[in-house]
Amino acid sequence: MAERRDPLDMSERVVLVTGGARGIGRAIAESFLDAGAEVMICARHEPDALPASADGARTAAFVAADVRDPEAAELVVGATTERFGGLHVLVNNAGGSPTADSATASARFSTAIITLNLIAPLVFAQRANAVMQQQAGGGTIINIASVSGQRASPGAAAYAAAKAGLLNLTRTLAIDFAPAVTVNAVAAGLVRTEQSVLHYGDAAGIAVVGATVPLGRMAEPQEIADVCRFLASPLASYVNGATITVDGGGEWPAYLVATRSLDPGVH
Repeated sequence: MAERRDPLDMSERVVLVTGGARGIGRAIAESFLDAGAEVMICARHEPDALPASADGARTAAFVAADVRDPEAAELVVGATTERFGGLHVLVNNAGGSPTADSATASARFSTAIITLNLIAPLVFAQRANAVMQQQAGGGTIINIASVSGQRASPGAAAYAAAKAGLLNLTRTLAIDFAPAVTVNAVAAGLVRTEQSVLHYGDAAGIAVVGATVPLGRMAEPQEIADVCRFLASPLASYVNGATITVDGGGEWPAYLVATRSLDPGVH
């Protein structure tokens, strides 16, 4: 009997990760490299060290691009197909936003945030789909969304609205691009990255915030990457238009904390 191929093996697959130079995007790029894929990342600036496989034998390719630029998708997808001969997986990871007062945030600020978190993923998905529809086996698109798109997010109105739009975009494109291309989303909760200190302070602050999650900690970037590997694999061949929420069980209900009927630090 022939040995069954590992369904999470990504050999002979080409993967594009936007915003793949750091944080969650870097972990996703490294996970696919470990699985044998050819990986292209894009970001505004090339990192000092490109994402690499765990054994250091393989590194990602890089193209400089600001995904908010309407021409960026054509540039990046073109560079990917020219170098590797195809594109099988697009991970729309680039995104984010600083905190902003909802009452006074400027129209220019809000437009930039929505462009980064919603318009750019749409345009990249369009360009990737054009390639995937023409190749044997089609492809898959994974949108990195956020729990901010599923609940109120004070101080992040434009960001939360864009991420909510990204979830709907996922469901819509899943229909429009089927059957050759699947489109799914990962709604990430609290994730511990190198940027965490900007939002939560030092290690003690990060631990306190992590204790509000039922699993008692923030996610590691690799845990988001693992879900992306699953969605890009044959194990998810019938998963389309789905949002997988990766948030450790969510956040402790505020009324329980307020009444001290349950201590979120005790598990």
